Amino acid sequence: MSVLSLFPTRIYTRKISRGASDDLNARLLRECRAFSVEDSAGIAWSETNYPGGYTSYNSLARLHRISPTFARLQKRIDAEVKRFTRTLDFDLAGRRLEMTDCWVNVMTRRVVHGLHLHPLASISGTYYVRTPRGCSGLKFEDPRLDRYMAAPPRKQRARRENRVWVTLPAETGRLVLFESWLRHEVMPNPTETERISVSFNYSWF
Repeated sequence: MSVLSLFPTRIYTRKISRGASDDLNARLLRECRAFSVEDSAGIAWSETNYPGGYTSYNSLARLHRISPTFARLQKRIDAEVKRFTRTLDFDLAGRRLEMTDCWVNVMTRRVVHGLHLHPLASISGTYYVRTPRGCSGLKFEDPRLDRYMAAPPRKQRARRENRVWVTLPAETGRLVLFESWLRHEVMPNPTETERISVSFNYSWF
């Protein structure tokens, strides 16, 4: 007999810095914190749309173009995006995938990032700048979930590839890449310490 695995959902993850001891990560942490207290437009938007936390998504969403620190991060991510897209067998037809958006997320205690996807982008991802012990990971949803109909529930200890929800732990210095149509969320941060990340999109030009 043969059991085939077809139409896989691929997620790329790799540690691209040493975390707290990495100079780039330290600079990113300082700038993320500075934005969270100085970006008045982002603070105001977050009060309504990101209660208890801060995101520069609607104010400073192209940080790789205005900050040398975030431009350095982009260079590291660019190389990983190339590796990831090779595994996807993309035919880019002589064009390129380029970072179009890059923003900061600061999640304090009980802040949640609801279920969403990234429309109009090709590849999206997150780089973790600071992840306190016990903070929430990145939770992905099986894109076929609305078509299961009469399928029985999965076993509590089902293999990861057979689960309908999978959460990847958040780790300082780690990069996570995925196709932008894949829905994901971050559950409430249970810790007293800020969970800080940089999110971004790549689009096809």
